[in-house]
Amino acid sequence: MIQIKKLIKQADTKLILRGIDLSIEKGETVAILGPNGAGKSTLLKVIATLIKPTSGEVRINGFDLKKNGTDIKKLMGYLPHSSLLYEHYSPLENLVFFGNLYGVQDVEQKAIKLVKDVGLSFFLKEPVKNFSRGMIQRTAIARAIIHDPELLLLDEPHTGLDQGAISILNDVIISMKKKGATTLMVTHDFKQAADICDRIIIVKSGKIVDDFKITENQIDYVSKKYLEHTEGEL
Repeated sequence: MIQIKKLIKQADTKLILRGIDLSIEKGETVAILGPNGAGKSTLLKVIATLIKPTSGEVRINGFDLKKNGTDIKKLMGYLPHSSLLYEHYSPLENLVFFGNLYGVQDVEQKAIKLVKDVGLSFFLKEPVKNFSRGMIQRTAIARAIIHDPELLLLDEPHTGLDQGAISILNDVIISMKKKGATTLMVTHDFKQAADICDRIIIVKSGKIVDDFKITENQIDYVSKKYLEHTEGEL
C-alpha cells in the first residue's frame, strides 16, 4: 500500500527526515511514535501530499507521489490537528459537502448514518461553531471516512478527546480495518496504539529506529521498546 525509499525532507538547512525507508501493507494499522520534533507529522504530511519531499520515492497503492498526487488524494482520509470543518455548517452540511467532493453516492443518507455512528444525532443540523472540542473531533472523524478511504492518516487523533470520543474513534479504526483499509497514526498515546494497532514504528531525529509488530494490549512492551530508543524523551 505504501512504499517509501530514501525519503529526505529538508527545510532551509535543517534535515527533518533523513532517509526514511518504509513499507506498509494493505490492511495494516500502524502507529508512529517518537519524541517531539522527531519528524512524525512531517512524514504523515508527505504521505498526505501536503508537503513535497526534498528527495526520495513515495508510492501509494502503486501511484507515484510526485506524478499522481490527485489520484492518491482520492484514496485517503486525513485527520490532522485541525478539523478542516466549516464552522458555520452543521455536521450534515459538512459531510454532504465533503462527500460530494469525492462523488459519494446517496451522500445525505450516508452522512446521516455517520453522524449517528459518532454519537451526534441530536446535533445533526446544529452549527459546528457551537460544538465542544470533542464534538468537533467526532464530526471530523466522520468527515475523514465519508468516502470509505483505502488509506486513513491520523495525526494525534486522541488528543483532547473524552473517553466516549476515544471509543468511537477506535471503533471507526477497527471498522475500517475490517473493510481492508490501511491506517497510519501519529500518536503519543501508547495505550491507544497498543489497543488498536498491529505494528509500531519509532522515529527519532528524522530516522526510523525501530519497527515491530505487536499483539493486542502489549502496552508494557511498547513502552519498553520506546524507552530503549528515546531515553525518556517526550
